[in-house]
Amino acid sequence: MADVDYKQLEERLGRQLLAQRLKIQTHHVARLFGNGKVWFHIEHIRTLHRIIRNTLKATGLYWRGHHNALAVRVNFQELFCADLPEAFDGYRLLHISDTHIDGNPELIDILTKLIEPLEYDLCVITGDFREGTFEDYETPTRRMVELRRHIKTATFAILGNHDAIEMVPMLEAGGIRLLLNEHVALENHGEKIWLAGVDDPHYYETDNLDKALENVPENGFKILLAHSPEICRKAAFASINLYLCGHTHAGQICLPGGRPLLTNSKCPRKCHSGQWSFEEMTGYTSRGAGTSSVAVRFNCPPEITVHTLRRT
Repeated sequence: MADVDYKQLEERLGRQLLAQRLKIQTHHVARLFGNGKVWFHIEHIRTLHRIIRNTLKATGLYWRGHHNALAVRVNFQELFCADLPEAFDGYRLLHISDTHIDGNPELIDILTKLIEPLEYDLCVITGDFREGTFEDYETPTRRMVELRRHIKTATFAILGNHDAIEMVPMLEAGGIRLLLNEHVALENHGEKIWLAGVDDPHYYETDNLDKALENVPENGFKILLAHSPEICRKAAFASINLYLCGHTHAGQICLPGGRPLLTNSKCPRKCHSGQWSFEEMTGYTSRGAGTSSVAVRFNCPPEITVHTLRRT
């Protein structure tokens, strides 16, 4: 197993929140997953996974759903944001989320081919690198580092509810900078915006927006990376301009027309997928590139997204 400097992680995440995360991870290993903010989690009931998988195979739908799960699309999205500095008008963010990279071995090659021709200025990854929730974390970490080699720009990320804090050193050694309730300044042609990231707000509830925005100018343009859309209200009232997230998979298995059966996210319905707004804040919830629990998708294609920022 990789060496982990917990003291350094404590300084970055915060002493209390690191202790909370480690206790929950330990409890998680002993009893699988708890409920988090929603009462029912399909992704945590292994017997139910097998029942769904076997039922789909018996009805002949499994392989169609699996084919859908590998048909990742590149979505090009313009995000209009108030107060965006002029130098960042046209700035492009490659947004990848919820790869669950060890769940589909084919996904690395698929994503590599999709990313290769794209033009973007920065890459952001909004969590859930891992498919399992308490198993080996080194294999998915190595695969994400392999994917990172094909990304042409700096890459920033946050952890999701499937990810272990012990993944951080390996990811950062491989060129993926984690934001653990932290921020960085992005500069372009003499102007700055701020990119902040919080730890998982969904299950671990170790997000600390105040710490992530510490010393960021109050009137500065702020982009927030969070794993789920569940703190959209808090972020809007903290003057976040742009909120990027994932987690919901937009339902993954949806009724015709894209209506999700489950999203495992306690937030306004409009925030479950795609572009949305809350007060003055613009938001985008990725459908995700991978799958969770069962490697199928219906009426909900996977995606990676190139966001082009635009001044309103």
